[in-house]
Amino acid sequence: MIRRNFVKSLSCAAIFMKKTTPRQASGVQSGDTTLVVLETVAFAEDELGVTQIAGRLGLTKSAIYRHLQGLVDRGYLVQNPVTSRYLLGPKAYLIGHLAPAVGDVARAGDGPMREVRDRFGLSTVLTTPLNSGALVVKTVSGTTSIAIGARVGSELTLHGSAQGQVMLAFGNRTLVDRTFAGELPALTRYSLTDPAALKERIAKVRADGYAVAPEESIIGINGLAAPVFNMRGDLAAVVAIVSSIQYLPAEPAQDMIDAVLAMARSISTLLGYGYSETGSMRRAR
Repeated sequence: MIRRNFVKSLSCAAIFMKKTTPRQASGVQSGDTTLVVLETVAFAEDELGVTQIAGRLGLTKSAIYRHLQGLVDRGYLVQNPVTSRYLLGPKAYLIGHLAPAVGDVARAGDGPMREVRDRFGLSTVLTTPLNSGALVVKTVSGTTSIAIGARVGSELTLHGSAQGQVMLAFGNRTLVDRTFAGELPALTRYSLTDPAALKERIAKVRADGYAVAPEESIIGINGLAAPVFNMRGDLAAVVAIVSSIQYLPAEPAQDMIDAVLAMARSISTLLGYGYSETGSMRRAR
């Protein structure tokens, strides 16, 4: 029997995560487009050509080409002379290494995330907070016949995902203010679009220490997420199990909840949480 291991990329679906597109405001459109072009190449699984990039962003090839040339000239992208396609350049590499925080979190998450994946066979996903959503920085794919996951570089909505709801419960107050100042779009019929309902959910997540968001982003998909803290006690990331409702029900078993909480604590400990910067223990929240 041939075993299929299908990792479903949730990034292409606006119903689960925010699609990155250039803003329409004329004052910032050019700069935003350049950044979106860079992100599109950075998070692609392979080199991309002008036609592919233009198609993904819904822009003309001539418009995309101007931004690509600017990025190449400044060393953020390079063009393969054989295929004429684009990939990340040396300056992008250097800037990435000057921002070690995400790399530290991803490295700390590797062991605990694999342990939980191996125990339950379900995908584990690590996200970090942005003002606009939850950025996927690491995924350990599940071992079930159909493994649901999220592509690295994808962005989840704050109100419509378990990860985002944990960020609203434990993260910076700015995240809450921004979320409630904007729309709460219905991603599915189960999405929390009422501000009062979302506030109630945030309070519950804060009290429970974890979040579930059954079918609130995609029908048939659920997430079980818990917060990861750094040495200062700030929210550094959110770690989660993501799977179909068949394997991860709306009310998860207690052993699965305990495992996700333990996974989050393990990563937090590796980041120095529970210790002051002088090395002495301090009380966990």
